[in-house]
This record gives sequence, C-alpha cells and structure tokens, in this order.
Amino acid sequence: MPVLALNPRQLKAPWLATLASLGVLAAAFPAHAAPPLPALNIDISQTSISGISSGGFMTVQFQLAHSSIVKGVGVVAGGPFNCSKADVLRAVSSCSCTGEPSVPCAVSETSTDVPSLVAGTEEMAGKGLIDPTRNLAGHRILTVAGTKDTLVPPPIARQLSAFYTALGVPGANLSPVSLPNAGHTMPTQNYGIACGLEKEPYIGKCAYDSAREILGWTYGKLTAAGSKPAGKFIQFDQRAYIPARSAGAFSWSTGLDTTGWAYVPDTCARGEKCRVHIALHGCKQGQSYLPLTPPPGGGLYNGTTFVKNTGYDRWADKNHLVILYPQAVSIPFRNPNGCWDWWGYTGTDYATKNAVQIRTLRAMVDGLAAGAK
Repeated sequence: MPVLALNPRQLKAPWLATLASLGVLAAAFPAHAAPPLPALNIDISQTSISGISSGGFMTVQFQLAHSSIVKGVGVVAGGPFNCSKADVLRAVSSCSCTGEPSVPCAVSETSTDVPSLVAGTEEMAGKGLIDPTRNLAGHRILTVAGTKDTLVPPPIARQLSAFYTALGVPGANLSPVSLPNAGHTMPTQNYGIACGLEKEPYIGKCAYDSAREILGWTYGKLTAAGSKPAGKFIQFDQRAYIPARSAGAFSWSTGLDTTGWAYVPDTCARGEKCRVHIALHGCKQGQSYLPLTPPPGGGLYNGTTFVKNTGYDRWADKNHLVILYPQAVSIPFRNPNGCWDWWGYTGTDYATKNAVQIRTLRAMVDGLAAGAK
C-alpha cells in the first residue's frame, strides 16, 4: 500500500516522514562489487534475531515465519505479528503513533486486538504460510520499551507480551523490559544521543546494553567482550539472496539495499561451530539513508552508524556469534524512510514465508550455514 497516500510532511519521524530522504538511492549502489557471505560452520538451529522499530516488527515476522530455526529474539519498540494486517492506516494509528497529526493516534491497551491477531496467526500456520506456532514455546524472548516512547508507546509492548503468552510462550521464557526515561531509541550503554530524545540516529545512551541483554537472554551467560573486536566487518552483496523473480528491480519492489554487513569472528572464519544473530535497524537507520543532519561519525549517509555502534560485535568474538546486519533502503512514495516492511509495501504476503524480505533474510542465514559440518 502506498505510504504516501498520507501527507509525508505531516507524519512523525522516524517512520513515515519527509521526502528529504529520497536522495538515499544515490548511495544504494556500491562503488565496487561486494562478495557473497562466507559459507561457515553454522548451527542453524541456534539462529536468533533482534530489531528496533520497523526492525522490531520484522523481527517478530521472521520469528513466526521460521520459528523452527529460531532460538530467541529481542524486540525493541516493536509489536505483535501482522499487527497492521496490511493496512498502513492501522499501522500508523493502532499499532503505533506514527501517523500524527494527519492520522490521530488510537493506541490503547487493546488497540492491536490481540485475540484477532492470534487467530490470524494460527490460521496462517494452518495453511503453512508460517511455521507451526507450537515452536514458540521453546523460544527465549526479550522485549524492550521506553516509557517515553511516543512513536511505539509502551501499551504496544504489553500487547506483544500478551500475544506471545496467548500462543503458549512460558512466562519464564519472556522478559519484558521497561526503560524509564527512554524515548523511541535503540538503547546502548554509552553511545548515541540522550536516551529520552526521539531523533536521528535513534540510538541512545541509556546505560543499557541491548546487545548484551538480548544475546545473554537468548544464549545464556556470555563471555565478557574483549577491549577490541578480533573479527572483521564484511560488506556483502545482498542481491545474491533476493528471490530471482524480484532481483531485477531490487530496490523498487523489495525495499532491500544492494549490500549488507556481517561481523565474522576469527574463530568462525577458521571453521569453528558458530551461531547467527540477525540485527535489524529501524527506519532512517539504514546505511544508505541520508539524514537531515550529519551522522555522529561524519559523512552524508548513515553508513555503518547502526552496524558498528549498537554493540553486537563486542559480544560476538568470544561467544561464537556471527552478526548479520541486513540493510533496507528507501523507495520513493512507498517507503521513503527505508523501513522494513511491516505494513505491506512489498505485497500482502509481507509477513509470511513468501514475503520477499523474509525469504531474503532466510537465504542469507542459509548462505552463512552452507559450510556446516
């Protein structure tokens, strides 16, 4: 559904705002051909995923679509599966408050209608569009909500927890975190802007290490990170993983950038058994997004601001974790802020195994696991 059926100049950041970001497409093409992901000795059954904002909603979608391989998830400022029901107006009013002032916020403690979402999820599972929901009982799930988040207010996180509970996730496996004084932001220990601010780059100094808490909740006690990462950041060709029928018009129909990033510890590169964690940025956080003000690291585009400053790599080396950072990109008049698809701009199957973005993410995981022994 065309997002800009709404007035883009009146929508709140970071999801559906200004057309000023349309210049990002110029950065979507790398100066040189990037390699594919390396084939590593990956235990695919230990896959985990996390994300913020649109990346949080996509985290839940990937989790439900491929719950058979997911061990745990971290959802920062995200909501229940298929919350929008492919309706952008519902997305920006009942599942978030990103439509104001054009679309009044209607978020309440029941605005997502959890019972109907649960019924719809079970129906999708029955049709084989997503994996069986019984798999969720074994997942480790951590949710993070800022008490001052005005874009995805705390009631959405509470309804996400209710959604999981209704689908059989034991209370012991569900860790809901509420951060006082945090706005709509990716919380870090000490990087970014003030925790309560809601503006680019949407990474906040909240004295809370989201990466450590998410990975630790999923995999258990982590080995302390070294002072300097020993592995390597790799820029890879995302086009190699986009379904063939969609690859020709990658950015215009799929919302996927030409390249993505991965952090690969030396131990994993040498063939030791490792796990994959997918870390999804939110809207206005992709590498090719052109912010209104220069990012903290300088330059015009976001580049690796999210990739290298959200802390996942610090926990990867000593815990046998490959961190995958896929990249979404802006689509003029449909998705100007480079969000992951949680309202249907790539098609009505956006939340199923058939969705182009979910298929691409799964193909990336399979590519990394191609060297499994």
